[in-house]
Amino acid sequence: MTSLAGKSVLLIIGGGIAAYKIHELIRLLKTRGARTRIILTKAAEEFVTPLSLAGLSGEKVYTHLFSLTDEVEMGHIQLSRAADLLVVAPATADLIAKMANGLADDLASTALLATDKRVLVAPAMNVRMWRHAATQRNIEVLKRDGVTLVGPNEGEMACGEFGPGRMSEPNEILSSIVELLKPRSQPLAGKKVVITAGPTREPIDPVRFISNHSSGKQGYAIAKAAVDLGAETILISGPVALLVPPGVQMIPVETAQDMLRACEAELPGDIAIFTAAVADWRVTAQATGKLKKSAGAPPSLTLTENPDILATISHHAARPRVVVGFAAETEHVTDHAIAKLKRKGCDLIVANDVSKDSGVFGGDRNTVHLVSDGGIESWPQMSKDEVAQRLMGRLVQTLVLRQKASE
Repeated sequence: MTSLAGKSVLLIIGGGIAAYKIHELIRLLKTRGARTRIILTKAAEEFVTPLSLAGLSGEKVYTHLFSLTDEVEMGHIQLSRAADLLVVAPATADLIAKMANGLADDLASTALLATDKRVLVAPAMNVRMWRHAATQRNIEVLKRDGVTLVGPNEGEMACGEFGPGRMSEPNEILSSIVELLKPRSQPLAGKKVVITAGPTREPIDPVRFISNHSSGKQGYAIAKAAVDLGAETILISGPVALLVPPGVQMIPVETAQDMLRACEAELPGDIAIFTAAVADWRVTAQATGKLKKSAGAPPSLTLTENPDILATISHHAARPRVVVGFAAETEHVTDHAIAKLKRKGCDLIVANDVSKDSGVFGGDRNTVHLVSDGGIESWPQMSKDEVAQRLMGRLVQTLVLRQKASE
């Protein structure tokens, strides 16, 4: 048996008939040596009692968000972050909807929104509720947010219907817990990875700027993948509406010049990945006041070329061992990427099609082509998280080969 000694699980119990199985899960966790704290929703109290759960776990059971005693002993923020893993079982349609939409109106949903740890969800509901379009949309949101699912299983429901929606058995949930808590390989431990992401904004006047449609999603996904591999991860980001992945150090910037200065300040490093969509030009002289619309001709803007961040770092005296650029193109994607590789002096170009119909800018999926001196490797369409994980795996291999060659 894999020991979970020293590990702490926060178990959030939703209000469904499957809650009766939770006693067995708590017993299994205890036999593995895990500490199990419990949050019981108001609806769950209709199926299981705080007394029985406390007796099995040997821990206090938390039920109310606004309990003065509980908040003094351990605030809900600390409760969610003191655990190594959060487990939601049974995860009702209501709880899943709250998680997907960031609601926080009780102790369970507040703890889930406040956590910076991994989350495992065991759905349990009527087959029609599970198959409903709203539930399936919410499940997709949770997956994109990095939540892990176990189940649901298919079988007979308490209501007499048959199909998917049964909560996974306690031993299945335990297996998923063990898998998530086992030590992960961290081949980039002790290494530094610098990533740029998002757009830049080049001011025209105090209220207007030149920018683009980059969402930053691919860069943020790469930052998450890098920190998961143990790297010291620096994310230099233009303005985006994204949460910074846990463990990532984010440096916010606005302009291309700001981004270059931030990149140079983080040198030397081991890997640098430039996903940001940097504005090629800036206004030569920014207006000090808002430009006014007049009856005459529109104002004429004189533009100056911005610094080339990728080329500058690729030829820098403190150049990282591996430098990766991104090429966002709307036509002749690989041809432009090949030319960019030669022009910039980096080790690898990740090229993608960002034309209007591609759905890449602002979307959750990407189709990329890796362009290097060794040729072109085209990957099938996949989620941006999958692209990030696969790319970081490739860069780990490249870094190892570089290190061996230098020894």
